[in-house]
Amino acid sequence: MTHPRPRILSGAVLASAALGLTSCGLVEDDSTISIVVTESAPFQEPAEIAAELLEEQGYELDITYMTDIVQPNQVVNQGEYEGNYFQHLAYLNNFNASNDTAVQPLFSVYYAPAGLFSLEYDSLEELPDGAEINLPVDPSNNGRALQLLADEGLIEVDESVSIIDLTQNDITENPRDFRFVETDQQSAAQVLPDVDAGFAFVRLIAEADLDVEETALSIEDGREEVRTPFTCVVAVGPEGVSDEQAQALQDAFQSEEVEQWFEDYQGGVIDFEDFITIDNAEEIWTDFSA
Repeated sequence: MTHPRPRILSGAVLASAALGLTSCGLVEDDSTISIVVTESAPFQEPAEIAAELLEEQGYELDITYMTDIVQPNQVVNQGEYEGNYFQHLAYLNNFNASNDTAVQPLFSVYYAPAGLFSLEYDSLEELPDGAEINLPVDPSNNGRALQLLADEGLIEVDESVSIIDLTQNDITENPRDFRFVETDQQSAAQVLPDVDAGFAFVRLIAEADLDVEETALSIEDGREEVRTPFTCVVAVGPEGVSDEQAQALQDAFQSEEVEQWFEDYQGGVIDFEDFITIDNAEEIWTDFSA
């Protein structure tokens, strides 16, 4: 698919966008839906497919691409854009709690499995005492990494703390004296040569042209308490979208065409997920964010 030239959000973009907004911050034309998408294949490609499908239904999906993971929720919460597609539930919950925002999921699109990888060792048992392990710096994925280490018996953590809240402060036992470094999750594959092992999304390993099977030490088991928090969603702000727009968006993003794209991408390293819908999203979100 041919990629459009990405539009990176800036003050100039916001200023020009504001001219097309009503007093409540939403686009006046109900046939246009504005959405912020991160500039990464699992978000950009499905959004472009959805845009084509929506066009057939008489809608224009007005996509703005961003490179950071802070502004997408800010501008949606403020009503400058109607929706975004760049995050999983755990990150959204953490962001709302930390920033007093009220962005909420509309429906799900995919779950990206993650795991521990190494370029030097072939198994967890081979990791030496004092091994240096890279973890994601953002809180939601940091806890995800620690939970996997605990699941494998490498460390012990406070079991009363949920996976989305776990930090290094919740490690109760570290018998092999592992040392942890934290970097941005998007650089996880690039950091692997500099550490003994690291936690990363499976797709980032594949995108870095590394062999997933040869470098994997452990992959998440995909159980519900791990899968649900790290399922990526299309989300909207307090103003939301109309029922008709919501249904049109869901039909496009949860279409057979988008599902097929995920099955084909990098040999199927990402799982298409449509279990969160406009019919059950509020209930799932209420339970999850309680």
